[in-house]
Order: sequence, then structure tokens, then C-alpha cells
Amino acid sequence: MQIINTSDSKDQNIAFLTLPEIPDKTDCKIILSVTNIPKTVSQICRENNLPRSSTYKKIKRLLNADLITIERANIDDKGKRVIFYKSKVESFEFNLQAGNIFIKFNTSDVNI
Repeated sequence: MQIINTSDSKDQNIAFLTLPEIPDKTDCKIILSVTNIPKTVSQICRENNLPRSSTYKKIKRLLNADLITIERANIDDKGKRVIFYKSKVESFEFNLQAGNIFIKFNTSDVNI
């Protein structure tokens, strides 16, 4: 993955991902699902009709790409840890530059 960090006048970070790292439809569903409100994997799966196992894999990929973050972790009534995920992406756009396709993510987090 190629990530280029820059700051604009609003002090936002911008990450460029090259073609092999472009999020697929499911990745985008997950990002959009956790844009406004932090959610658990169960909530994300229910809202988007996604299988739990592949959702965990996608979330791990999005965490590694620094597009989502762990907002908080709670303990449920059964004593299990429940993690809430939140999107770091405020906006994104596709660009074609010198024959390469890039996705530019504007994030609210200054530590991308």
C-alpha cells in the first residue's frame, strides 16, 4: 500500500491508496456504516446483511489501512468484550494520475 500523508489548511490528513488496495463494495458498506455512530461487528453485519467471518476480515483490513479505528471496548452482560468501530474517513475521491488510479481519503485523525 502506498500512503502519502499531507496536511492542508484544515490540518486533515490525506491517504492515497493505489489500485490493489482499493476498497471493494463490502469495505465501503462497512466504512459508511460506522461513519456517524460507532458500531459493533454484530450491528454492522445485521445492517448490511454480511457474514460475520468475512466482516471480521474486512474490519481487520480497514484497521490496517487506518480507515477505521476502535472507538471503545465494553464488556457485555455475558462478560465478553465488545468492540465499537468508527470510520476515520470524512470524504474520499478517485483520481487518475500518470496512468495510476488513486483513492484519496480525507480523514479527521491527524495521526494516520
